[in-house]
Amino acid sequence: MKFFKSILLAVSLLVTLVSKGQVLPVRLTTEMAENPLAVVENQPRLGWQLISKESDASQVAYLILVASSEEKLNNDDGDVWNSGRVNSDKNLHIVYSGKPLKSETKYFWKVKVWNQSGKVSKWSKNASFRTAPLESDLNPTWIGAITKADSHLPEGRTYHTATFNREKKMSFINASDSLARRSIMLRKPFEIEKVVKEAVVYISGLGHYELTINGKKVGNSQYAPLWTDYDKTVNYNVYELSAKEFQKGDNVIGVLLGNGMYNTLAERYTKFFVSFGPPTLFFKMKIKYNDGSEEIVKSDGSWKYSKSPITYNSIFGGEDYNANLEQKDWNRKGFKDREWKKVIIQEAPKGVLRPQTAPPVTIQKQYEVKTVKELKPNFYVFDMGQNLSGFPTIKVKGKRGQSIRVWVAEGLNEEGTIAQGRSGKPYYYDYTLKGDGVEEWTPKFSFYGYQYVQIENINYKEDKNKEFPTLVELKSNFIYNSAGEAGSFVCSNEIFNKTHELINNSIKSNFQSVFTDCPQREKLGWLEEIQLNGPGLMFNYNLQTFLPATMQNISDSQRDNGLIPTIVPEYVIFGGDFTDSPEWGVTGVILPWMYYEYYGDASLLEKYYPVMKRYVDYLGTKATNNIVSHGLGDWYDYGTHPAGYSKNSPIALSATSHYYYGAYLTAKAGKLLGKTEDFEKYNTLASDIKTAFNKEFFNEETKQYGTNSQFSNAVPIFMDIVEPQYKEAVMQNLLADIKEKGDRLTTGDVGNRYLFQTLAQNGENETMYRMHNHYDAPGYGFQIKFGLTTLTEQWDPRKGNSWNHFMLGQIEEWFYQSLAGIKSDPEKPGFKHFFIQPEVMGDMTFAKADYQSVYGKIASSWEKKDGKFILTVQIPVNTTATVKLPVAKNSEIKIDSKKVRAGFDEKAQKPVLELGSGIYTIECTI
Repeated sequence: MKFFKSILLAVSLLVTLVSKGQVLPVRLTTEMAENPLAVVENQPRLGWQLISKESDASQVAYLILVASSEEKLNNDDGDVWNSGRVNSDKNLHIVYSGKPLKSETKYFWKVKVWNQSGKVSKWSKNASFRTAPLESDLNPTWIGAITKADSHLPEGRTYHTATFNREKKMSFINASDSLARRSIMLRKPFEIEKVVKEAVVYISGLGHYELTINGKKVGNSQYAPLWTDYDKTVNYNVYELSAKEFQKGDNVIGVLLGNGMYNTLAERYTKFFVSFGPPTLFFKMKIKYNDGSEEIVKSDGSWKYSKSPITYNSIFGGEDYNANLEQKDWNRKGFKDREWKKVIIQEAPKGVLRPQTAPPVTIQKQYEVKTVKELKPNFYVFDMGQNLSGFPTIKVKGKRGQSIRVWVAEGLNEEGTIAQGRSGKPYYYDYTLKGDGVEEWTPKFSFYGYQYVQIENINYKEDKNKEFPTLVELKSNFIYNSAGEAGSFVCSNEIFNKTHELINNSIKSNFQSVFTDCPQREKLGWLEEIQLNGPGLMFNYNLQTFLPATMQNISDSQRDNGLIPTIVPEYVIFGGDFTDSPEWGVTGVILPWMYYEYYGDASLLEKYYPVMKRYVDYLGTKATNNIVSHGLGDWYDYGTHPAGYSKNSPIALSATSHYYYGAYLTAKAGKLLGKTEDFEKYNTLASDIKTAFNKEFFNEETKQYGTNSQFSNAVPIFMDIVEPQYKEAVMQNLLADIKEKGDRLTTGDVGNRYLFQTLAQNGENETMYRMHNHYDAPGYGFQIKFGLTTLTEQWDPRKGNSWNHFMLGQIEEWFYQSLAGIKSDPEKPGFKHFFIQPEVMGDMTFAKADYQSVYGKIASSWEKKDGKFILTVQIPVNTTATVKLPVAKNSEIKIDSKKVRAGFDEKAQKPVLELGSGIYTIECTI
């Protein structure tokens, strides 16, 4: 929320600089990012938002200047591109059309616009972008402590530990000698004799790295680079360094390497075993001097390495640190590295080097101890107050050689000790003291999902027992992706408010290199969560540069036969339906469409259209008479049965409906992209699947689908598979089942979204309200009553494994789209035009939400007060909105205290207003 508030504050300050009657371009982006450092496109797309003091403001023309230097840009010299005045209302995804761009080059640009009255704006602030190097220019040399061949690490993927061959497992353990798995430090001294203008660093340290220049950390990433399938893609990071980072004479580059997902270990807890090789580093730094000369410092055989004080690091097992192995100032000048060894030139990873364009994972919040219990002398359990993904920071003092073991967990056993049984054990952090006053330590290369910390054999704050070290301070670090928050929601219903909080704490905990299922026992990218929670994710977070990386991972993981596996990256092969389930794989088809709808950007549809086609074609090879019968179905559907495979509804019904949905969206993409033959092919296929689905699963006598379950009836309504003449009857049967179940759901991970949206889109929001406004299971209220701070894997937390899972969080879409009423218009993607159509239900008295769209802030805030319905809306410049009011046709309506005549939507039976940009207060009699 801090990121979101800072954006709003910055924009509000800019508004004060806008002259009356003008618009001003702000928040300039290149390829959807502000001042990116590694643009790979030859014709990048430029964009900006607009602000104005006036209502109903829009853009009618723009002029862009792109220059080779900031000095030239400041002199209005667009020596690279001067677009001239372009008569267009377009302010996003404008394709650069200037001189050919050079690689590894920084460009500067600005824009001015004309508004609807013909007034020209001031120039925007300067923006920049830097083009990425060609891979041939990088010419990477990978270095480390041991070659892949000498490390004897096993090749290939592994299967889930339940079926993992013991012989292979043991060979994995025995073959992993210390250099193959050990964190190492690498250093490279270099000299600076001239005045530095700037420097650019290109680096990839696998699994993860920490880079320092003269002892100072570069960047704020916690786990860089982000995870990928390293056989297909290897991310590298780009950093710009200023002259102040260097000193005349001797300078030192220092790099610390850890294992990450690149090289998992078998000791302690692990979900699976996979290795792409021992820790390895690629580095290149291009230094530019004021005299115009350049110098390159890169990874080669002149570097040296030493084992680091991190004696164990596993993404699944934890981390150990021995402070007595520290080498003071190892990454600064003057350090004597005679005992260090020359690096080995290593085999390069198989994957293509690509710049990491998605935001980094960083430490976002810190929590202090909420409560502490001393279960027995010198045995403490700390409640940090929030379940999260992360790691602790400790401050300790004691004698040299004393150690402190830090256990972390989501929950507690009955006796009050930490419980890791559900989340993967043993997982812990060991710190060995050097005995030098108060020592502070934070792990670098491992994280876990936890709320509680257990530490034995210590004093806490007071030195009561000299045999033990003293814990002076304990903090909990919450890590998640730094993409930033895009929205906020609050209403008069406390269950809904706390539900929103639970879900978002879980999303953040699993918003890492990829969207994971849980931050402890698996840390895997199960795909269905992304598409089924997609609208809620996009309303809450800025995913413009994150989702393209997700689609690259999906493309990398697609098999030669077209299968998209259930987890991406596919570090482990689960086999059977746990590898191949249509509801998961179809994410590769749905996600580009969601991206287009929310951001108005068709680039993912264009780039990954072949991925979409190949997956639908793959499902066709698994179909019999257009019926697909494999997969997990409505995973974790609710009932008295154990959670897992769909039990309430036919798996074939679920699989075939998603086969249809994939074909339908692929046909739609073909039409949008002008691929006529493909459109006809997949449109015909979708029609054939729909016919087969209705023949197989619809009972004309009962007007029900499948097993008459909520999932069985909701899915064909949502996907528009049911024939129009039967839709109302199917809907009534669905409502009857919900009522029979006491206004409770029976759907699961897959079905929740379809059930929720079927109700919301068909005028049954009161049913949705009753279904969730309670403290029973199934329901979010039960978890609130249970005292949890994150959403769990099952409705009853006592039954599930993970207590930090966002897969059941599909109600977020309803909060924003129905309660607050902010809804996109598929015909004008990216919220160029949108709807504000709040739903008032139950005893609710207010709801408000805002969303930072690509065009600017959208807000909807309503309240019932003194017999009136009062709605305040905010519409960004250069967009329009249709406002549908939840009042009677003959209601008196005022905008900013002035009476207005509204239109009327016969289908929705609601008064309608068409509004341009601005902030409006609409008051209606109830």
